[in-house]
Amino acid sequence: MKKILIADDNPSIVNILSDYVKKEQMNVVSVSDGEAALKVFEQWKPDMILLDVMMPRMDGFTVCKEIRKTSMVPIIMITARSEDFDKIMGLDIGADDYIVKPFSPKEIIARIHAIFRRVEPKQENRKVIQVHSLLIDETSFLVSINKINVNLTKKEFELLSTLATYPNQVFSREHLLERCWGFDYIGDDRTVDAHIKRLRAKCDEIDHQGWQIVTIWGVGYKMEVSHEEQNI
Repeated sequence: MKKILIADDNPSIVNILSDYVKKEQMNVVSVSDGEAALKVFEQWKPDMILLDVMMPRMDGFTVCKEIRKTSMVPIIMITARSEDFDKIMGLDIGADDYIVKPFSPKEIIARIHAIFRRVEPKQENRKVIQVHSLLIDETSFLVSINKINVNLTKKEFELLSTLATYPNQVFSREHLLERCWGFDYIGDDRTVDAHIKRLRAKCDEIDHQGWQIVTIWGVGYKMEVSHEEQNI
C-alpha cells in the first residue's frame, strides 16, 4: 500500500486531501510545518509527498531541497502562488509537479497516479546506459562520469537518461517536456532550458570526452557522441 505524506498548515485542505487519498487505498500521514515534514519523511519513508510552499518553521522550497539531497521520492508542490517564477523554481529544485490553489481534489489524485506510472517503469525496461565515460544506472538512479558520482535531481536524471538513450538524436523542448514531465504538465519550455543548464554545469565539473549535450538552436537538444555505445 502506497504511503502519502501531506504537508500543509491548512486543516481543511489536509482533511479533504486525506479523505481522497484514503479512498484510493493509500496510507496517509499529515503534518502542518516544514520541520515536521522532514522528520516524518526520514522516519516514515513515504512513497510521495504533497508539499505546501508556505508553511511555518520551514517553507516547502527548503523542505524539497533538503529531501533532494538524499532521495528521489516524488514531490507535488501545492501553493496559492501562481507566478511563473515560483513554478519554475519549484520544478527546478526537484519537484515533480506544481499545483496552484484552488484545485480539484480529483485532479490531485489523477496527478498522483500519473506520477506513479512515470516513476515506476516495468523492471524489464530498466537498464544501464553507458556512453564513453558516462554511466547511468536507471535502477538505482545513479550517474557517474569517469567513476565519479554526479548528484542530479530527478528531472536532471530523466533528461540525461533520455538524451543518452538516443545518442545524436535531436529532441525538441516540447518532446522533452512530454517525456520527462508528462502529457498533463502545464508550463513552458523555459523549464527544460533551466534544467539542461544545471545538468551541463554538473557534468562539466568532471572532465569527460566523447560526448556532450549540445543545443540545436531553434529546435532543442541532443547528446552528441563521437562513437555510439550500446545500452547494457
